[in-house]
Amino acid sequence: MTEFLDIIQNAVETGKLKTAVEYVNKALEQKVDPQIIISDALIKGMEAIGQRFQNGNAFVPDLLISARAMKASLEILKPLLNENNNITIGKVVIGTVKGDLHDIGKNLVASMFEGCGFEVINLGIDVSSEQFISAIKEHNADILCLSALLTTTMNYMAEIIKTLEEVGLRDKVKVMVGGAPLNNNFANQINADAYASNANAAVEKAKELLSA
Repeated sequence: MTEFLDIIQNAVETGKLKTAVEYVNKALEQKVDPQIIISDALIKGMEAIGQRFQNGNAFVPDLLISARAMKASLEILKPLLNENNNITIGKVVIGTVKGDLHDIGKNLVASMFEGCGFEVINLGIDVSSEQFISAIKEHNADILCLSALLTTTMNYMAEIIKTLEEVGLRDKVKVMVGGAPLNNNFANQINADAYASNANAAVEKAKELLSA
């Protein structure tokens, strides 16, 4: 069993989709618990590539192919999980803010979240404050992730946070922000809970926020 898990973890880390899928199916044939495959192979593989990326030893394409291998494996396992078998660390609503049509970085962050055990509700691009609020309420989200690549759209994040306060949701959800023109100072100015400069850092920050 351990050998299969090691192979799956390595396949996810190195982005070998076919190998990951093959050995997920082999592990299932050997009656390995789907939850164990997720926690001890898929998540560990994504965490490993994420750490390599943060250390400068891997690049965006590496993260993308790892996320693809993880997602393909997860699609096999999800139908086999019991309703009581909760694999979710937390629920994340993520989107690129209104007026901004960039989604590569945001999708990468979403993939990392999903690969590391979060449930992700990806709202896409050009998302209004009303859409974010609606999704937070519908899914009872723990974290809201806002993305922007333009200096002209990043200020809309402040409006979203203000709306959260107005509707009484600000204390119920952690707000994380990211994107090329942002930094910690900006996050503090708009009263966000955290800023993350890359996908792996976003996952680590999210875990910190939920455990605080």
